[in-house]
Amino acid sequence: MVGFLLWCILFVLCWPVALLGLILYPIVWLLLLPLRLIGITVGAVLALVKAIIFLPARLLGHRPGK
Repeated sequence: MVGFLLWCILFVLCWPVALLGLILYPIVWLLLLPLRLIGITVGAVLALVKAIIFLPARLLGHRPGK
């Protein structure tokens, strides 16, 4: 909602820039989509490595902080 209100204010102040932003937003979103997918994949791989590293401690019943 805030983004829409800011866009409306920009549209009133400088409508060519607002329309350019409206046109370029989907293109930029599509260009950044592969980077988001890479970030999700890297996060999942790191979570898997963490789970594998902590597996022996979980099997032995060690609770950190106790």
